[in-house]
Amino acid sequence: LRGWAAVLGDSGRPMAERLEVAQGEELAEALRRLPDRRRASTYRRELEVQVCRERARFGTWYEMFPRSAASEPRHGTFKDCEARLPYIAAMHFDVLYLPPIHPIGTTQRKGRNNSEQAAPGDPGSPWAIGNQQGGHKSVHPELGTLADFRALVRKARDYGIEVALDIAFQCSPDHPWVQEHPEWFRWRPDGTVQYAENPPKRYQDIFPLNFEGEAYRSLWEELKSVFDFWIEQGVTIFRVDNPHTKPFPFWHWALGEISREHPEVIFLAEAFTRPKIMFGLAKRGFTQSYTYFTWRNTKRELEEYFRELCHTPVREFFIPNLWPNTPDILHETLQKGGRPAFMMRYALAATLGANIGIYGPVYELGENEPRGPGIEENRNSEKYEIRLWDLDDPRSLARFIGKVNAARRDNPALQRDWSLCFHATDNEQLIAYSKHDEGHGNVVLTVVNLDTANVQHGWVHLDLGALGLGADEVFAVEDLLSGETYTWRGAHNYIKLDPQVLPAHLLRLRRGNGGSR
Repeated sequence: LRGWAAVLGDSGRPMAERLEVAQGEELAEALRRLPDRRRASTYRRELEVQVCRERARFGTWYEMFPRSAASEPRHGTFKDCEARLPYIAAMHFDVLYLPPIHPIGTTQRKGRNNSEQAAPGDPGSPWAIGNQQGGHKSVHPELGTLADFRALVRKARDYGIEVALDIAFQCSPDHPWVQEHPEWFRWRPDGTVQYAENPPKRYQDIFPLNFEGEAYRSLWEELKSVFDFWIEQGVTIFRVDNPHTKPFPFWHWALGEISREHPEVIFLAEAFTRPKIMFGLAKRGFTQSYTYFTWRNTKRELEEYFRELCHTPVREFFIPNLWPNTPDILHETLQKGGRPAFMMRYALAATLGANIGIYGPVYELGENEPRGPGIEENRNSEKYEIRLWDLDDPRSLARFIGKVNAARRDNPALQRDWSLCFHATDNEQLIAYSKHDEGHGNVVLTVVNLDTANVQHGWVHLDLGALGLGADEVFAVEDLLSGETYTWRGAHNYIKLDPQVLPAHLLRLRRGNGGSR
């Protein structure tokens, strides 16, 4: 060390020689092994860091109702889900998320389009969990057996897909717990239980659990055991329904215990509520969260929101998962914008966020008829009926989605959130931003037309420093969607996007003049 110090401090030596010593691996290793701690102090608090596996940082989710997986008019099965795997894998999804797969109650069963009276044969909502055939640790008999489910999990892994399962801690009035453990519910003086509500929505077919009653300890243990049971079946990703309607101390305890026993498990919070509540859930153990992306549609809204998610302390504990649609949400943009809107919103989600998801086949088939005026929900929703899908429909966006997902898979820059950088445009209908991965030298610039009805064009004014480019440097950009390559120079470059053809450019940068247009 003294010898190296003498070289480094000798101003008479050539700078190249001193730099060689300073940057040498031998010196670096010595400093790692024997650091100088003479000025070190000990922080008065012991801090914990949660380290998650890579799928927590980067994943592409596909939601599908198993009961609608059949290729003919009947109740789908887990075997039908296996047959659907090649289709999902061809679009490069790596998480298959299944809504609840448990027996469904019959009391107060919801009918089609959320009607309060079910017709004969209506299958009910999968979120009304439990009947005489079982509860949260049972599978709906028409889907198959527990062994069939385990076979689906194994088969999905062969395609590089993990199966994620919905966890909804609520019960149909027919759930075995209602009879076996009445102490787990809050009863009125007249002997009835108030059905669940998440205003403005009402769930007459669901009883909420009493997390803070006298029997809370036995209830909490049972609910944790639900996670444990499905982990034993091979599930390590859970989407948790409405966690903000349950007490935070329960999640802090349950998720903490599970994470200590199974650190590979990932929890996605389905909590569309106030930011403070969403952030609080993340701090109490939820790995990821749904976001307000669905309701951020203008250029200003998108830029402000994603600067908050990617460039403030929020990013240290809150991992966003962006969904353009869900079984509960069909935004006005999709209702009115049609096919261009579905392409535009997917391009945004897939490039702004490292974690994304869609509810299919509704999304790729572009179903956008609302249940009624002002309602953000699909008409003829699979939540209340079994659907038969034509996956070979020539209007399907499956090919487009597959291209976008392939770009995510092949470009490390799109697999992280923190490098997001917005670039100026002279047209408010064009939004431009980039991501980079220094380790791989990978840079992707995305430009999206936010207008689903009209061709938009204008100039993109690049922050060349953020892209690692010189002031007058010539470089090539390869469009990962169209396959075309363009030659650009300097900061100011022209863009034109037709939403009827492709509403977005996904441009991978290459140094030097390698372009054709």
